[in-house]
Amino acid sequence: MRLFVAVVAPPEAVAHLAAALAPVQVRHPDLQWVPRERWHLTLAFYGEVPEAGLPRVRRRVARAARGAAALSLRFEGSGRFGDRVLWVGVAGQRGELRGLAADVATDGRPYRPHLTVARMRRDGRTRAAAAELATYVGPGWSAEQVRLVRSHLGPEPRHELLEAWPLGG
Repeated sequence: MRLFVAVVAPPEAVAHLAAALAPVQVRHPDLQWVPRERWHLTLAFYGEVPEAGLPRVRRRVARAARGAAALSLRFEGSGRFGDRVLWVGVAGQRGELRGLAADVATDGRPYRPHLTVARMRRDGRTRAAAAELATYVGPGWSAEQVRLVRSHLGPEPRHELLEAWPLGG
């Protein structure tokens, strides 16, 4: 099963960002906009994990969640990964968020807090959309749990919540 660990923003923060994105989406219909029900901050991507490996992943995430406190965050600014991915930045307790990501990750790669909002199948023009979102500042919100999620690929990708743990719980 394809697994990742994520933090999900509360509905108010999602709605605020969605309202700010709406005019940008109209001006950039060539981008593939990620549906807001799939918006999340990925802390760790595990890829394909055999069923037998699931208990080990659960223990790792539960231990990390117990050792972390709720985080004060907000969406702010934007950027790109090449010409294919458009993201909105994350501000607030970024150091603590990076620490939590390091505790759940297994690959040792540096963590770059962001929310992917759009993609291009081929090299595209994400630069203009990123420039339009560069000054975005959303309301503050509290990240109070981490989620273990199974990703189902296909024409209509979907995410299945497997388990959630309160931070500091």
